[in-house]
Amino acid sequence: QVQFVESGGGLVQPGGSLRLSCATSGFTFISYFMKWYRQAPGKEREFVARISESGFRTSYADSVKDRFAISRDNGQNTVYLQMNSLKPEDTAVYYCNTDPPNKNWGPGTEVTVSS
Repeated sequence: QVQFVESGGGLVQPGGSLRLSCATSGFTFISYFMKWYRQAPGKEREFVARISESGFRTSYADSVKDRFAISRDNGQNTVYLQMNSLKPEDTAVYYCNTDPPNKNWGPGTEVTVSS
């Protein structure tokens, strides 16, 4: 069964940094593009970042470009999201999934940016 387990969230002050991890299982990780998504309170889930199977190609939502960096470890079936210069509007639950997304979603990891 496909599984995603996100971790690394927490409370951070504006301008701070966090590194999220997503451990995956149940599929051939190296064969898939991976994405990070987020869902803020009262809003729909939105795209954050995407990475190719090899890790050489990445893309980002305009709102996080130049602040966030997606990476992956194909040996550990894990995808990461380094988040720098965090803003209150980055507050959300963050999820990873394949691209296109699997019907199964993980529990997400909550990020709160507040002073």
